[in-house]
Amino acid sequence: MNVRPDQLAASLPKQVYPLYFVCGDEPLQQMEAADAIRQYLRNQDYCEREVMDIDAKFDWQIFIEQTASMSLFATRRILELRLPTAKPGKQGAQILKDYCQRPAEDTVVFINAGKLETSTKKTAWFKAVEQLGLVVQCWPLNRDKLPQWVKRRFLHCGMQADAEVIRYVSQQVEGNLLAAAQEIDKLHLLIGPGKVNYTDVVDVITRQSRYSVFELTDMMLKGDQSRVVTIVNGLKAEGYDAIFINGLLARDIRLLCRAAQSPASADYLLRHAGVWANRMSLFKACLSRHSACFFQHMLKRCTIIDKASKGVSKANVWDELLSLCFHIAGCGSVN
Repeated sequence: MNVRPDQLAASLPKQVYPLYFVCGDEPLQQMEAADAIRQYLRNQDYCEREVMDIDAKFDWQIFIEQTASMSLFATRRILELRLPTAKPGKQGAQILKDYCQRPAEDTVVFINAGKLETSTKKTAWFKAVEQLGLVVQCWPLNRDKLPQWVKRRFLHCGMQADAEVIRYVSQQVEGNLLAAAQEIDKLHLLIGPGKVNYTDVVDVITRQSRYSVFELTDMMLKGDQSRVVTIVNGLKAEGYDAIFINGLLARDIRLLCRAAQSPASADYLLRHAGVWANRMSLFKACLSRHSACFFQHMLKRCTIIDKASKGVSKANVWDELLSLCFHIAGCGSVN
């Protein structure tokens, strides 16, 4: 039987399978699926656990002996096979296929494997595993499905996040579910359960740091040069990563370039790019102060800053960042 990671919690209580198979190349889902299976089996009195690391040199006779022998204390047990390649080899494939025909009593075999290739799914041993046990395949989420996963994660923590918060987290983690889970856990710790909106998140970020990178971008767009100077100097003093700051600035400037080149469709471009509703006025204010040519020049300066931060050029990174933000916050042109 095959189930998705999000279906596992509902599938586990239905029965104890003789074999569980968790595979994939998305580490967080795979780790949590494996933990859920182990916990469920422990609750069913499978107290003894034997772990075998399977590689090219593994002696499959050990597996045969373990599955043929009784537990030392006559308890239910788990035999966990760690199979990083998801390929047991010719001998292992035959042994697993044979085992599926005659599974041991009071023993659950749990195979924790790596990415499963399409060709492997067609093999006799894997088909036998599917027929006997429960299979959970954990794949990276595509961009369209990530927001729904983020929403479920918030709900799991007892938090009802609005659409802007979900979009914010999804954009920041760029498909990294572990990073998303850590971000949500942090917000749960700092905000607590209940409804969460974007203002709550900004307040938390600002309280966590005296100077906020997100406030810097907003003040730059708004045109507050004095505040921009204060924030840049504060971020430098707090030891912030200049490459990270430059990356956030470049993302907004790149969007400004596109919007400035097509003024008639600027609103559509900004919304389609995921700009939050409460930041639309900031982008429009910045667009009203500068030309498309100006933003293109600023984007080139981001490239210079990136090279300087990596030691390719001798420019002072923080001076360049300050100059960039100061000019965008202003009204004058830059040659």
